[in-house]
Amino acid sequence: MELEFLGTGAGVPARQRNVTSVALKLLDERNEIWLFDVGEATQHQILKTTLKPRKVKKIFLTHLHGDHLFGLPGFLSSRSFQGGDEPLIIYGPKGIEEYVRTSLKISESHLTYPLNFVVLPNKGILLDDETFRVECAKLDHRIASYGFRIIEKDHPGELQVAKLQADSVPAGPVYAKIKKGETVTLADGRQINGQDYIGHAQKGRIVTIIGDTRNCEAIVPLAANADVLVHESTFGKQEQKIAHQYYHSTNINAAKVAKKAQVNRLLLTHISARYLGQAVRELQNDARAIFKNTKVVSDLDIYDIPFHGRKDE
Repeated sequence: MELEFLGTGAGVPARQRNVTSVALKLLDERNEIWLFDVGEATQHQILKTTLKPRKVKKIFLTHLHGDHLFGLPGFLSSRSFQGGDEPLIIYGPKGIEEYVRTSLKISESHLTYPLNFVVLPNKGILLDDETFRVECAKLDHRIASYGFRIIEKDHPGELQVAKLQADSVPAGPVYAKIKKGETVTLADGRQINGQDYIGHAQKGRIVTIIGDTRNCEAIVPLAANADVLVHESTFGKQEQKIAHQYYHSTNINAAKVAKKAQVNRLLLTHISARYLGQAVRELQNDARAIFKNTKVVSDLDIYDIPFHGRKDE
């Protein structure tokens, strides 16, 4: 599981940062990529990566402001030309289907795959299958904006083959039953309890992605105990008044959330173009004074999300 940041800027594209988009790469977990927001020129950013548009199976939109949305029609069209023929689901606020359908209709763009739309509730579960659960909650922005909590289901414990061999349990179809935890009777009459030969389950990981918002009560439950919290940080600590006025967060707001929610790592994104060079380092250092494991991300940064018990590099 990896996060790859395709755009980390706020408002308009800048030389150093494109507008917002982040890919959650679940290639080992389910051979899919999920996009969170699709700002202008997201498909151009993808050309600089190894990402395959046909692998994108789900798109989650935090809100319908242009810097999170204007790249969507182009990406959807290009996916058709790049081998994408499997259905794609778009999760977004009310109005997203009208925007996409209208854009495709007026431009006479015809997709080679079906689109499905899910309108975000104020709070609820969007997806719950064998491998993942995705929850959302409404935040506090000038228009409807949402945060997402992506919860990986626990991985079953592995079959301890070496232990079976040490106990002279012959290989064969019986291993499949033992792996399911069943009690089996061997040819020599011994009874084997499968639970005795299965390792501990591997705890699933949690990723929280917070869209544009002022500080609000909904954020901490979304972020609670997350392995990674991706949080907007449009402004620095000196701009708290402006941040509140424009319904955005500061680096300090995000760091306080990370500390209260007891997350493992905080990644700051959606950075205003006013912050360059030393100013970016100050954003990071100021946040680290509150929550040490903080990083201001840059375009095309990739972050591996390790399992519990392993430390980030």
